[in-house]
Amino acid sequence: MPETIFVLNGPNLNLLGTREPEIYGSDTLDDIAGMLEDRARELGLEIDLRQSNHEGHLVDWLHEAQAEGARAVLLNAGAFTHTSVALHDAIKAIRTPVIEVHLSNPHTREAFRHKSYVGMAAKATIAGFGAQSYLLAFEGASRL
Repeated sequence: MPETIFVLNGPNLNLLGTREPEIYGSDTLDDIAGMLEDRARELGLEIDLRQSNHEGHLVDWLHEAQAEGARAVLLNAGAFTHTSVALHDAIKAIRTPVIEVHLSNPHTREAFRHKSYVGMAAKATIAGFGAQSYLLAFEGASRL
């Protein structure tokens, strides 16, 4: 059975493609899923891509990733990146490596986006490459 990499997406990422395309690009979450599924097949891996606007779902899914023996988690927590001690603690509580993913570069944006509770707990961060950020993070996760 192929190993799985969870790809978890937080609030408002369901609106990719139409939400501020000048910042986040025109790729939809379905476009990103397709790109990752293609690469996963090439590497003999699977992805489990999910999105929620609710913080607790993301916490539960982090726990589930460990319980199911996922190779890694790619996490784009959206705005929860900058506010969620709960996600920080959930990442610290599991052994499954978590890679923080951002389409834009938060450090070039508003000051409140410069602090990342997710990044403080994650193994690595990939940011600023648009939809390619996910693929770069996936490549890293595939080598863990």
